[in-house]
Amino acid sequence: MSKRTEVNREDRIKRLLYQSWYRGCKETDKLLGYFARANLARFDDVDLDAFEAILLESDRDLFDWLTEKKPLPPHYVNHPVMTRLMKFNVAHYVQNTGKESPTS
Repeated sequence: MSKRTEVNREDRIKRLLYQSWYRGCKETDKLLGYFARANLARFDDVDLDAFEAILLESDRDLFDWLTEKKPLPPHYVNHPVMTRLMKFNVAHYVQNTGKESPTS
């Protein structure tokens, strides 16, 4: 990886981290932000593209999907990054509350 590509990647990750934490809805900020902080540095460009696309969704939809209040739309059902995001948030919820899942 060239120095320029490396810098662009670092800038992109910083931008995605910022976008994850400062969306406008504090609950969604936390769901996306903790995941982004824990995972983005390890993502390849394909995964970064996929995460960036997820960030284009509305806060309300993301919150409902990530808390399992509504089912995922078909295009996210077997989506690798969305699957990781869902698993991460369930694990994070269990760790911090002791409950099985946000819906239990």
